[in-house]
Amino acid sequence: MELDLIDVQFDLRSIKPRELEEAFEDPFVVRFLPDCERQDGATRFYALGRTVADRYLCFAFWTDGKTTRVVAARDMSEGEKKFYDRKYAEFR
Repeated sequence: MELDLIDVQFDLRSIKPRELEEAFEDPFVVRFLPDCERQDGATRFYALGRTVADRYLCFAFWTDGKTTRVVAARDMSEGEKKFYDRKYAEFR
């Protein structure tokens, strides 16, 4: 799957593309169900993931199965971190 970061709606200086790739590759990433059906066949998801440097990221993305485009990304809130850590503890 190819990660598309062209024309993103967030600051790539605060969240590096490498960090987004690491969060996507996190084996314990928490992905939420798609939000709605779309006419173009793309599906939008929300996810919580952690980087190698232990940065917790929350991001929204859509995918058509071949390409993944990040729509928004930010650091997790405290509540999201607790949720992620609970899910992580279940799998460890």
